[in-house]
Amino acid sequence: MAPPLYQTVINSIIAQIAAGDLLPGGMLPSETQLAHDIGVSQGTARKALMMLEQHGIVRREQGRGTFVTARTPESSLFNFFRLRPPDGRVIKPKVLEERIARRAATPIERETLHGTPTEVIEIRRVRSLLDRRGVMETSVISVDLFSGIERRSPLPSALYVLYQQAYGIIVLHADEAIRASVASIDEATSLNVKAGTPLLRVERLARDVLDRTIERRHSLYLTEDLSYMVRLD
Repeated sequence: MAPPLYQTVINSIIAQIAAGDLLPGGMLPSETQLAHDIGVSQGTARKALMMLEQHGIVRREQGRGTFVTARTPESSLFNFFRLRPPDGRVIKPKVLEERIARRAATPIERETLHGTPTEVIEIRRVRSLLDRRGVMETSVISVDLFSGIERRSPLPSALYVLYQQAYGIIVLHADEAIRASVASIDEATSLNVKAGTPLLRVERLARDVLDRTIERRHSLYLTEDLSYMVRLD
């Protein structure tokens, strides 16, 4: 069964973004031009742009046009960092420690990361929240997709902004599994707490605009004064 025509437009735009032909912040052709270039009606092109906007891939500005979404540190923080104080405000984590290593991929990393990589880059960080150590974070990415990222250390706090700006990879979705845990001796040392302190353990799979799993992330959070907040619409 052939995909609907609007999906053809969506696929074309996403392929251009992935190839770097449409850069973050760049303007897309008009609905009329898109319809002409791809061979569909203007209504079909409009529907495709509306769906891309709903998924956060583009933004439409009245009287100006349609632009590829450029992820900023602020938008990345809002979308993908969910710890909040009781008043719900967004807080900015600060990177205190960072270690980057290239190593062989584990079986589950080969199975889940795009391209079944044999080698990965592991980024380990300790972050502070509200002026105290509060997060241990380990991100694992493919050497094939992120070649040379270790030479960029120290990396910016918002990795997803770097992924987009330096590698053209736009993280669009993340699936997370959350469970209660307690700090091991090593984890307690890194977070400056006692072994056995309650922690929130979060496992994340991040996917890009091509629906490729491009990152596995494991995070441990101290949540004494914070809550993991999610808005359901």
